Amino acid sequence: MNTIYAPAFAAFGGSAFGAISTIVTGWVTRRRKLRERHNARSISKRERLYRSFIEEASRLYAEALVSDRSEIPQLVNLYALVGRMRILSSDEVVQAAERAGRLIVETYLLPNPELVDLPELMEEMDPLRHFGETCRRELHSIASR
Repeated sequence: MNTIYAPAFAAFGGSAFGAISTIVTGWVTRRRKLRERHNARSISKRERLYRSFIEEASRLYAEALVSDRSEIPQLVNLYALVGRMRILSSDEVVQAAERAGRLIVETYLLPNPELVDLPELMEEMDPLRHFGETCRRELHSIASR
């Protein structure tokens, strides 16, 4: 092989390597940004869903504590939110939401507590604590991906 071609091949190889590394770097950066954007949307969607569930469940729980009459249409709304969670969320979150829903239904079936019993009752029965903690763990695990 003629030694005159060696510098030309070296220059061509360097140019090709530079072009390929630029393309690969751009592709990797774009994939990372798309994944970050997808995770941000997923977190935002779940946060809205969990906030709606917490607001509805809190209202129904408060209603169940003071009323003997169940709010069937509102319970349907609560279970519709649980159904949406089945699509988006982990099994642990869905189980925690179902558990909170059962507690609300059971509270409707119990006799109403007296007003003096409410502070003690609220301290020992937080129907959404487990749900909130499970949601927080799930959202942190999505963010850390």
